[in-house]
Amino acid sequence: MLERLKSLNRPITVAVIGMGAMGKGLFYQCQSTPGMRCVGVADLDVQKARGFVESMGTAAKVVETVEAAEAAVAAGLVAVCRDGEVLCRMEGVQALVESTSAIAEAGRFAVTALEHGKHLILMNAEIDLIFGPALMRMAHRHGLVYASCDGDQHGVIKRVIDEMTLWGFEPVMAGNIKGFLDRYSNPVKIIPEADQRKLDYRMCCAYTDGTKLNIEMALVANALGYVTDVVGMHGPRCGNVVEALSRFDLEGIRSRGKPVVDYVLGAEPGGGVFAIGYCDHPYQVEMMRYYKMGGGPFYLFYRPYHLCHVEAMRCIAEAVLDNVSLLEPRCGFRTNVFAYAKKDLKRGQELDGIGGHTCYGMIENCDADGVSGGLPICLAERVTLKRDVPKDERIALSDVLVDHRRYDFALYDQALKAHREIIGPKVVVQPGLAPAAPVADRLAGLSVPRGPRSRA
Repeated sequence: MLERLKSLNRPITVAVIGMGAMGKGLFYQCQSTPGMRCVGVADLDVQKARGFVESMGTAAKVVETVEAAEAAVAAGLVAVCRDGEVLCRMEGVQALVESTSAIAEAGRFAVTALEHGKHLILMNAEIDLIFGPALMRMAHRHGLVYASCDGDQHGVIKRVIDEMTLWGFEPVMAGNIKGFLDRYSNPVKIIPEADQRKLDYRMCCAYTDGTKLNIEMALVANALGYVTDVVGMHGPRCGNVVEALSRFDLEGIRSRGKPVVDYVLGAEPGGGVFAIGYCDHPYQVEMMRYYKMGGGPFYLFYRPYHLCHVEAMRCIAEAVLDNVSLLEPRCGFRTNVFAYAKKDLKRGQELDGIGGHTCYGMIENCDADGVSGGLPICLAERVTLKRDVPKDERIALSDVLVDHRRYDFALYDQALKAHREIIGPKVVVQPGLAPAAPVADRLAGLSVPRGPRSRA
């Protein structure tokens, strides 16, 4: 890939929405990679975004309109704007990377980018999960690529699975390595840890309470057709990832006919991912023993790291150059992540979503319609409870008052419709053929809730 990028006559043009930790890394990596150029960034704090771009030795200009952004790029500058819609509508942007922590607004950016001919790469796992089937359907109908970003755990796990499968091993488990888990963490309790790691409090809380982990593993399951063995996964504690071979009932999992997603807790190497495959051919078993991979027939393959933005450029290049997606929900909503009460909640109380005080998320298998009766954690913000919910009880969708005029719920409804198309009779759509009624038109005028997670 590096040689191909070096040989390009024109660089691949990229725009990034959200200049938090991931967005900054994406900008740096894009400008450091041959054959790639970031031409625009968006963030609510435009001056901070502009300051970072210029600190990387790149001239920038703050703009407010598409025309001004295009003029800035034509002059060799990076366009910096407050509204991500500007980047989504710009001519000359080949790939749009959404890296905010927003949900409704980010969904709007994603739809607009696809409607305007941009390949869509998501470093936003929340909208990747909750809107994924709808966005994938839109991308395919426009001849575009929709992909989870490489470098995050789910993308790296997919690389490991692909390689293991190529080698002839039957997938049994896709695994993550979780360092620490406190389901009852909140944005106040987490402040010391978040400050030490220079992380947003809500984002750090979502890591700590396990919601982010569950979302990442649901993305893997929905892409590959895997399931979870139990609600929330098993997550046994291990000293080292190699112990995973003895911590799970692998024979039982394999006998049930579906590979699973799961994780180990507290294991070294911290920050890594793993996969478990099966092969019982006598020759391969003998050779794997020689290679010090154990006696089989179950084998563990792991990577001791995932590097987020450092690894991201490959999947962007694959999307633009080869029309290939690293990871997308080809199996629809095989799973989803649903809200559970962090504490005793009262009727009339408003939920505050991912990384908040009121709920954490756990992965569950969905029925044929892509649902299970629960409230998806990605929609559990600014909705009001209709009944008391005890601590650790699942919050049902019927337990909350829902404003169906909200953009996020409307786009989720489109995702469920796309799910039913995915699992139903296949419809061949010619690349480049736009849907008769674009999703953007059907969603026009709906309200976009703005909460503490909103980023542009």
